[in-house]
Amino acid sequence: MEQADIDVVSIEGLTIETIIGVYDWEKEKKQQLVLDIQMSWDNQRAATTDDIDDALDYALVSERVSAWVAEKPRQLIETVAEGVATLILNEFGVQNVEVRVAKPGAVPNAKNVAVTVRRSVFDSPFG
Repeated sequence: MEQADIDVVSIEGLTIETIIGVYDWEKEKKQQLVLDIQMSWDNQRAATTDDIDDALDYALVSERVSAWVAEKPRQLIETVAEGVATLILNEFGVQNVEVRVAKPGAVPNAKNVAVTVRRSVFDSPFG
């Protein structure tokens, strides 16, 4: 998301409890995922009007993403990252999004494992 003249709205450390994993024991109890999301958004109008209706409502994005992630079990954090990116592109009018999904404690002796996807409406078959 390093493009000149583009604003970025970020959500960092969005923590969601969900069923995630491929092993039997992982399918029986919720685990924590931590998401970092960066979205391209032109903030000029919102900065001028000081009106939430002209801004990217990051609280609403957080609520929607949290609900989507928690709604059903998934096996892979790759699936979560791709799904969150698609949801944001389709529902919130951003042109570019970067989603990092971390799964703390997934590997012994590591803080976490993570997957990062970068997607654009220009790359999407629906864009």
